[in-house]
This record gives sequence, C-alpha cells and structure tokens, in this order.
Amino acid sequence: WINVGDGTGSLPAYMSATNTNGIETTDGDYKVVTFNTSGSFTPSIGTDATHGNKVEYLVIGGGGAGGWSDGGGGGAGGYQTNTSFAVTGQDYTITVGAGGTAATAPGNGTDGVDSTFSTITGDGGGEGGDFNVNGSAGGSGGGGGGNTGTTGGSATQGQAGGAGHTGTGTVRPGGGGGGHTGVGVAGSGTTAGAGGAGTANDIKITGTNVFYAGGGGGGIKSGNTAGAGGTGGGGAGSSTSGVVATSGTANTGGGGGGGVDATTAASGAGGSGVVIIRYKFQ
Repeated sequence: WINVGDGTGSLPAYMSATNTNGIETTDGDYKVVTFNTSGSFTPSIGTDATHGNKVEYLVIGGGGAGGWSDGGGGGAGGYQTNTSFAVTGQDYTITVGAGGTAATAPGNGTDGVDSTFSTITGDGGGEGGDFNVNGSAGGSGGGGGGNTGTTGGSATQGQAGGAGHTGTGTVRPGGGGGGHTGVGVAGSGTTAGAGGAGTANDIKITGTNVFYAGGGGGGIKSGNTAGAGGTGGGGAGSSTSGVVATSGTANTGGGGGGGVDATTAASGAGGSGVVIIRYKFQ
C-alpha cells in the first residue's frame, strides 16, 4: 500500500499533475504549465469543490502567413481562455499549432494550424491574400491583397482582416491581418494596413500581462509604408525590395507580415501557437 493523502486516509484537497513537453513553473499556490510544443497533461483530481478538478487555460492557434506580393498580413491564431474548466483524471493530448508557412511564390503561403486541449480548439489564423486575392478565414482573418475589391478574411475567434486597396498609380497596399481584439486595418493610399491588436493575459504570472494573437501588417510596393504588426506577436509587412517581411513571434499566435511587390522576397511566416494550463496545487 502507498499513502496518496496525508496519512490519515483522506485524499489530497488540490490537484496534482504530470506532463510531457510542458514547462512547469510555480506561482504561489498555483502551478503553471506552458506547452510551446505538443505534449500531454495528466491531472490527479483533489477533493476541494472549487479547485480540486478545475484548471485555467489559454489556447492560442498558430498564426497565418502573410501574402506574397502586395500581400495582406496574416491573421492571428484563435484565442480561447477559461478560468474554471473541469477536468478528469486522464491523459489529455496537447496540440500546439504551427504557424503558417511563408509564401515564396504566388499562392503558396498557408493558414496557421489549430491548437487543442481537451474539447477546446484555438483555430489557426487565416493567410493574407496575394495581389488581387482576398484574405483567408481563420481564428482571425488574413488581410486582403493589394488591389481594388479584395477583402479581409472572416474570423471565428478574433477579428476580421482589413481590405487591400489600390493606392497611387501602381502602389497597391495590402490590408492588415486581424488580431483577437482589433480588426486588421485596410490598406490606403501609399500605406499598407496595420495588423489588429491582440489581447493581454496574465495566466503565466499573476499581475503580469503578456499579449497574444496580434495580426500581421500588410506589404506594399517598395519605397512606400508597410503595415506594422499588431501588439501580440504580429509581424510587420515589407516595403523594401528583396527584404523578407517579419514573421509572427513564436508561441504567440501572431500573424506574419505581407510581402513586398517583388519576386525576390517572401512574406512572413505565422507565429506558432501555445497552450498554457494553470491549477491550484496547495
């Protein structure tokens, strides 16, 4: 026989857990497990009615890549959170979605990949549109490629991407990708659209906010003004021939920046997602 309680026959009041590939830290009476890559989480349930079987989670999908030429910014990965989610004593598979692959030729960038924990899915962000192509739908929508009539992609767990527009002469600014909080800004004139803002969350350390799920900025013809990335890991677009747009920040779900109007540089890749689980252990 092995005691699993306090030696008097009672079960522990609070949860304990093991994991694979998670980074465990302690914050007072709480454990915080951060999955930057896929793994597993296995809780042992306690008797306390409030905390014995409850966790807080943050699930962020992978951000979408930016579009290739006059490209729209990639949409942020979907943002899902809950401060009191019931779990049982089983193995939970954790999937951390990859960011979308950067476009190096017309049409070959990709959407972000979903992140999952239990029944919860953070949808991958939508890819930004290439020249004359609409942004893709996703957790947040990708921005539209530069040209009249292109639209930003729609969103399931965030905000839509901004439209792309014809600017001055041959200048066609891409729209910004949507973020969890802010919509992607439409391209206009000689300025590509900025990515939408993400959302702050303090699940890792009480009182300390980290921003996640910002949209990527739009790209534009060389010599003009590219769109800034949204707060929360969104990558900036490119406006310099031969210069690759900025990728979304890893493990934030940020969208990648849109590419410049040139064949010599790629768009930015989307930032990978993240899954974070917090529980009371004492």
